[in-house]
Amino acid sequence: MTNAVARLCLVLAAAIAPGVPAQQLERPNGVFVVAKPSLEDPNFARTVVLVTQTPDASTVGVIVNRPTQIPLRELLPGVDSSAGYRDPVFFGGPVMPRAVVALFRSERPPKASAFHVLRDLYLTMHPENITRLLSEPGPQYRLYAGFSGWAPRQLEGEFKRDGWYILPADAAAVFRGDVENLWSELVRKAEMQPACAGPCGGSWK
Repeated sequence: MTNAVARLCLVLAAAIAPGVPAQQLERPNGVFVVAKPSLEDPNFARTVVLVTQTPDASTVGVIVNRPTQIPLRELLPGVDSSAGYRDPVFFGGPVMPRAVVALFRSERPPKASAFHVLRDLYLTMHPENITRLLSEPGPQYRLYAGFSGWAPRQLEGEFKRDGWYILPADAAAVFRGDVENLWSELVRKAEMQPACAGPCGGSWK
């Protein structure tokens, strides 16, 4: 495991530790990073990634346009409510690919730790949040296997190498039913707007 991946795993481990709700107090700063057609990394080619910057300046998020055929019960074998989950589990990214991560809507911060990504939208891998989402009908949510992450300044370096477009994120795109054309639509949108040297649409530190 590289130092960057190990650091990101520690960030996520801190986010699920009991009594660590600090992420909920952060202002939402999520944006879409959209792979440029020239990006050849198989983990991220033709992807749209919803990302947020954490308090330590790492970047975490999930790929929102790669549904899989993985049954949730394979990822959560000990959770009875996982057997009834019928929606696709999306591939969130190459970090901890067997971990279950959720994006969910909520008008108020959840009791268990979560990253505040957009207004009324949170990212979590805390078991308490995921169990509640599966057992209580109501909140709109989507589940992912694994997540995407970059150590501090790592993603900025990829911006400089011209691998990504940056666009404002919105929950409607995150939760749209058919994501097959999402990447191409956002690429066209990005190519029609002026170039952006930093994280447009989000107030990153």
